Amino acid sequence: MSARRKARKRALDFLYEADIRGASALDLLAVRPAEELSQGEYVMELLVGVAEHHSKIDELITTYAQGWDMDRMPVIDRNILRIALFELLWVDGLDDQIAVSEAVEIATELSTDDSAKYINGVLGRIVILKPSFAL
Repeated sequence: MSARRKARKRALDFLYEADIRGASALDLLAVRPAEELSQGEYVMELLVGVAEHHSKIDELITTYAQGWDMDRMPVIDRNILRIALFELLWVDGLDDQIAVSEAVEIATELSTDDSAKYINGVLGRIVILKPSFAL
């Protein structure tokens, strides 16, 4: 498993826990011991980026996740999408297909049988429309 994949999964752990607790992932991170932060630099980049762009990311999920309310979407899927959208739209030098592929593979491993296909569809629409977004 690549270092970036491990970092994505670690960031997902924080985002998932924060979502369940109704807290900020950055606040949870601040009270964790340093040894819990393997792959810390990219984990931090993901968590800070998702926090900084949270409202735009959630707006895009709400708009393009047809048939799903944010509140009804599985927590794990919602947070996989948040990480992938941050990577697609704000991480320079990362190929779009890598971001999509990583999200789909993590969903295949950690979520429901239908999640990977659904996440791929949502992210695929966003990749196509990405040039038209004013960020």
